[in-house]
Amino acid sequence: MAEAAASRHRLLLLLLLLLISSSGVSTARSIIKTLPGFPGELPFYLETGYVGVGENEEVQLFYYFVKSQRNPALDPLLLWFSGGPGCSVLTAFFYEDGPLSFNLSYSGGLPTLELSKYAWTKTVNIIYLEAPVGAGFSYSTTQQGYIMDDYKSATQTSEFIKKWLIQHPEFLENNLYVGGDSYSGIPLPMVVQNLYYERKRRMSTIELEPPSFKRNLESTKEIKYAGKVEGKKLEDKKRTEGYILGNPQTDVYMNENSRVPFAHRLNLISDTLYESAKANCNGDYINANASSKCESDVQEIKELLRDINTEHILEPYCTLSTPRKNEDKSNPRRSLVENHTDFLSQFGGETPQSCHAFRFVLSKIWANDKDVRKALYVREGTIGYWKRCHSLVAYTKDVSSTIAYHQNLSMTSLRALIYSVAGYTEEHTKDDFTLTYATVKGAGHIASEYKPQQCNAMLERWFSYYPL
Repeated sequence: MAEAAASRHRLLLLLLLLLISSSGVSTARSIIKTLPGFPGELPFYLETGYVGVGENEEVQLFYYFVKSQRNPALDPLLLWFSGGPGCSVLTAFFYEDGPLSFNLSYSGGLPTLELSKYAWTKTVNIIYLEAPVGAGFSYSTTQQGYIMDDYKSATQTSEFIKKWLIQHPEFLENNLYVGGDSYSGIPLPMVVQNLYYERKRRMSTIELEPPSFKRNLESTKEIKYAGKVEGKKLEDKKRTEGYILGNPQTDVYMNENSRVPFAHRLNLISDTLYESAKANCNGDYINANASSKCESDVQEIKELLRDINTEHILEPYCTLSTPRKNEDKSNPRRSLVENHTDFLSQFGGETPQSCHAFRFVLSKIWANDKDVRKALYVREGTIGYWKRCHSLVAYTKDVSSTIAYHQNLSMTSLRALIYSVAGYTEEHTKDDFTLTYATVKGAGHIASEYKPQQCNAMLERWFSYYPL
């Protein structure tokens, strides 16, 4: 048995060498020992680099790779990218699940960094990918390369992970997961489907165990949890890869249309107004006729919600001293991050701890520092002013729903974890497919941003095949 496995492994490596020699893979990577703002050497492995994708590899996708601090050889490998589309993955790295976070006691200068207590990278290898092109430090060598849509974004992300694994063959046998949040709910299921069915096609012609998809449970047997573990470890007979989605966009119409009944359940609009809107709009609050009673009700609802922080209704809505003309009230974060000087001036030099959006100002200051870019090995002249979330003018949202992709994936042997806000869990199975739906009580958008301790415990249990 061991000899057969070794033989398959040698065949796999030979196949990879052939792929490398014939694919013209363009990559560049650097190991980061120190970072501006962090005292001393980093106590974890951090690598940054570029992988060329697309026609002639004109698109250069930037990534941060953090090895698991437990057992990199056995722990899962997770590819993670943020939403937007166009938001930097530093959002996840610093504010959600990465190994570092900002010290919020800020008084000027370069923000300082500290170790994150609830980093997923303590038990998971994570590739933080700046995707699509235009997000973070990813760039294109041609203007044509910036023309992007959902299908192309998914294709290039799939290409990225295949090329990354070619350059990191030591992770070929780790379980591979793909994860993301918010708008990533659109391209991510497409990426997973691309990878899964391409693997199936290849395995139908190659007598070789597929790379990075099966692994024993040795790495999870000794996990210790801070809280009490109830129930027994689930049986694991088919350890395959899967995907993770946090607060995902899934169906544009359903997501937007559900805002009205959701606001009613939270007592943000009255019973009278809700019942009127439901009757006049016949349950469709998106396609209201401009002169109809439905439109009148919808506009009244929008006005009531105008100053509500829709990402977490119990937190204050932070505005600028002098809001921009026609400012998009539904997205306060963007204006705050773009005008951090005006924003900070509202608080008289004191750290505005009560405003959640304040922390995003720190990443803007940090990522635009020339020493930071040098330390990260960002290619000089490729990126102008860094923004946490870019508005990608050349991006076409041509996929309005990924429900069909989830239905396709439910016919596979994958595992899926989808989490949001509320406070309960459900598990659905179909043959070898398992979907765990979890909600995190008291969280906002994004859940791991508001409740890092709870989300870390959730992920650790899920990766270890414990019930949530």
